[in-house]
Amino acid sequence: MAITAADVNKLRKQTGAGMMDCKNALVETNGDFEAAIDVLRKKGQKVAAKRGDNDAKEGLIFAQTTEDGKTGVLLRLNCETDFVAKNDEFRSFMQSLVDVAMKEMPTSVEALLGAPYNAELSVGEKIIEHVGVVGEKLDLNGFDVITADSVVAYNHPGNQVATLVGLNSSSTDAQDAGRQVAMQVAAMNPMALSKEGIDKSTIDRELEVGKDLAIQEGKPAEMADKIAQGRLNKFFKENTLLSQAFVRDNKISIEQFLKNTEDGLTVIDFKRQAMS
Repeated sequence: MAITAADVNKLRKQTGAGMMDCKNALVETNGDFEAAIDVLRKKGQKVAAKRGDNDAKEGLIFAQTTEDGKTGVLLRLNCETDFVAKNDEFRSFMQSLVDVAMKEMPTSVEALLGAPYNAELSVGEKIIEHVGVVGEKLDLNGFDVITADSVVAYNHPGNQVATLVGLNSSSTDAQDAGRQVAMQVAAMNPMALSKEGIDKSTIDRELEVGKDLAIQEGKPAEMADKIAQGRLNKFFKENTLLSQAFVRDNKISIEQFLKNTEDGLTVIDFKRQAMS
C-alpha cells in the first residue's frame, strides 16, 4: 500500500511523533493506521524502559487558574535536557496536561496519571507515548491544587518556578495583592504559611542548634535557652509567609500588607514548585 504524505501528517497530528517515525510505522504496518499508532506507543514504552535510570532534572512548571479564579493547578513535568524543555512541542504537550488537570481536577500525581488524556489513553500512557517522541525520560514530578475564594497563579519567566496563592477574598484589590504575594512566594520560598505550619521536628532542631551556637559563642548556659528561642522567632519571621518582610516594602510583613490592602484579607494556602 502506498503511504501518502497526508497519511503521515494525520498520524503525526494524532500522536505527536516525528514525520519519519510516523512514515516508518505506517510502512511497517502496511498503512494500517491503528496498528501504526500501536507501533509508536510501543516505541515510547521501549524508550521509557531504556532511559528509566536516567536523571530528569530539566523541564517546565505551569500554574493556571479556572475562569472563575477559585481553583488553581500547579504542574511540573521533568525531562532530561534543556534542549527538550525549551522546545515548543514540549511546551504544547505540557499545556495539554494542564488542560486535562483543569478539566478532571485530580487531587494527586497518581490521580492525574490515571485521568483520561483522550478517549484511548490515560495521562500516564500518553506521557509514555511522548517519551518515544522526544527520546528522553519524562517524569510528572509535581502536582498541586488550591481552591479558595480567589486563587492567583504566577509563572516566573522561563517556567522554572511557579506558584499558587489562595485568598479569603475575591475582590479586585485582593487579587492584585495576591499577585504580589505569589511573586513573594516564588522569590522567598517560605516553608509554611505561619509558625503553626512548621513541624515539631524542625522547631526542635532549630532550638537545639540555637542553644549550641549560644554556648559556642561563650554565652552563659542559663541564657542559652532564651537566646535559642530568640533565634527561633527569627527563623519563623524569615521562613513563614505571613511573617516574612514584604519584598517591595521590608518595613512591613506580608500579613500587614494584606491587612493594609483589605480589612481581614489573608492567605489561606499557597503552593510552590521549582526546578532543583
